[in-house]
Amino acid sequence: MDLLAQARIKGVQSEFVDALGKLRVTAPEALESILDALPERRVYRFVSGPVVVRALGHPRTELAAIGAPPLQWKIHGNGNVIAQGETREPVIAWPAGLPLGYHRLTLTDAEGVTEEVPMIVAPERAFGGDFDRGWLLAVQLYSVRSDRNWGIGDFTDLAGLVRLAKQLGADGVGLNPLHVLFDDHPADCSPYSPNSRLFLNPLYIDVEAIPEFSADLVPDAAATAARLREGDRVPYADMASLKWLGLRAAFDSFVTSASAARRKAFDGFRAARAPLLSRFACFEVLRHRFAAPWWEWPSEWQQPDQAKCAELRNGPAKREVEFVEFVQWTADSQLHAAKELASRLGMRVGLYLDVAVGVQSNGFDAWNEQTAISRHLAVGAPPDVLNTIGQDWGLAGFNAGGLEAQSFVPFADMLAASMRHAGAIRLDHVLGLKRLYLVPRGFKPDNGAYVQMPFEALLAAVARESAAHRCIVIGEDLGTVPEGFREMMQDFGIWSYLVMMFERDDAGHFRNADHYRPNALVTLNTHDLSTYAGWRSFSDLRMKRSLGLDPGENDQARWDALGRLDEILRQNGIRANDLYSVLAFLSRTPSRLLAVSMEDLLGVIDQPNIPGTIDEHPNWRQRLPVALDKIASRIDLAALKAATRERSLPGGS
Repeated sequence: MDLLAQARIKGVQSEFVDALGKLRVTAPEALESILDALPERRVYRFVSGPVVVRALGHPRTELAAIGAPPLQWKIHGNGNVIAQGETREPVIAWPAGLPLGYHRLTLTDAEGVTEEVPMIVAPERAFGGDFDRGWLLAVQLYSVRSDRNWGIGDFTDLAGLVRLAKQLGADGVGLNPLHVLFDDHPADCSPYSPNSRLFLNPLYIDVEAIPEFSADLVPDAAATAARLREGDRVPYADMASLKWLGLRAAFDSFVTSASAARRKAFDGFRAARAPLLSRFACFEVLRHRFAAPWWEWPSEWQQPDQAKCAELRNGPAKREVEFVEFVQWTADSQLHAAKELASRLGMRVGLYLDVAVGVQSNGFDAWNEQTAISRHLAVGAPPDVLNTIGQDWGLAGFNAGGLEAQSFVPFADMLAASMRHAGAIRLDHVLGLKRLYLVPRGFKPDNGAYVQMPFEALLAAVARESAAHRCIVIGEDLGTVPEGFREMMQDFGIWSYLVMMFERDDAGHFRNADHYRPNALVTLNTHDLSTYAGWRSFSDLRMKRSLGLDPGENDQARWDALGRLDEILRQNGIRANDLYSVLAFLSRTPSRLLAVSMEDLLGVIDQPNIPGTIDEHPNWRQRLPVALDKIASRIDLAALKAATRERSLPGGS
């Protein structure tokens, strides 16, 4: 079979027109690498693709072919036959009451031709929230200062943020991704480059809040922590060294002196998160043992094997495996406590968590899901005006063939891991549910290709998990998207993500409040954009120029933008142009959630992250200028309350 025929079967689009209007054709050698890295994808005879049944009304599935009638169908789930029947028409009318979830559908015609198809039974729409409009306080958790943390904002600080948000009238706290990174490379701190999206970053644990920990277990911990709290940047390496020392001490104490209730709770967590937790713990032990990427490990460990993992768990490494599980249990428990606090305070969202678009190829998810995730392909973006050579984000993502073979369960597990403690999540680069731009390893980013994803099935999985966890889902749908994409996303109940800085017409004028969609989260900016103070002062332009980066606009364009901001504010009867004036405008939009960044409230100049830089800018390292308990005194509470009056939670001060 030639390359183009293979590409059609695997959904690889080797020719496309980029944002510059240039026809891009993937080189044959790059296309071959992409095809080799993707698993086989079934070509279905009776249906056009994975079957999605939305439970409302009288669902029907049109068939691509019926073969020799009658066509018999049978739905399998959890080892049982859920329902069965037959049809003589090119359509199946599904019975009412099919259980929601991920199933396998078997289709067999009268001549014995059989095929098995993944099937998702989903609610009509994702969970939509039970409020009209509200707002969230958006914070980079690592940046929080307090007089008790160990050099990085932690889950106890998060509880303090929840209380602060309640005081301000917010419905929750929005956070950067909390995914687990690599404990032996603490300086690689981007929350968007995770080891796994299934587990939590232990550096956010408050060690002193662990019941079995006491200060005498780590001599000089208090003095060291005090030193680590100094300065404007998180000292990741030194902070991690202290924190892991404390976690080890707490675990050793747990092993020898934990109460029966604590042991029971630990065992319950391990059972509830099995088998993924035990596999992750084994992976971490092996990763430290072999000190190499998993594809260079001894052959018996290059694939996850339940029997081998059980052997490791019961051998000399038993305590090391349990330590990893203990750390994850601790992180999960402390994050859960913050969620429960928000619930007790009456917050209608609670925690709003970000979900990265992919994972590091040498991490757990890529090892655990080698069919559904290919380590040889990196998610990125084709050339555009700001990145003329394209982008390679260095992250491995899911692929269609592998997900379909496993009935989309790996994708559902990833969603559920983030929804456990969240009232809302944001899917980074939600366009990836329809197509991903993939760059084969060893090739430049302008030699990638778009690969189609089973869009409807992934939307159905999102809706199913969202409804099950009562969690709003926001899709980061910035930029140019295919025709009909947003409409289908909204039809499944997934909200849009609207950034005021981008909401301008072709002439550069800011769009009015009535332009904003109701089912959306609206915000002034993002962590990848300038803060408001930085934008007004032109600081972002100067910073990027000093780094040799094209800022995307000149000083005159910025002056024009400032004038147009004044213009849209005046049109809405707002005479000033400070931050609170902008928030007053955004608060009037029909969008149901507004996110307000802590950096903006505190007048921070530098943005948390500058795309295209690694060490040139202190990405993901900058601390807030004041400690948590002083933040309220640094905010103009009256102005904030007035700006958000239309959507504030009752009881804020």
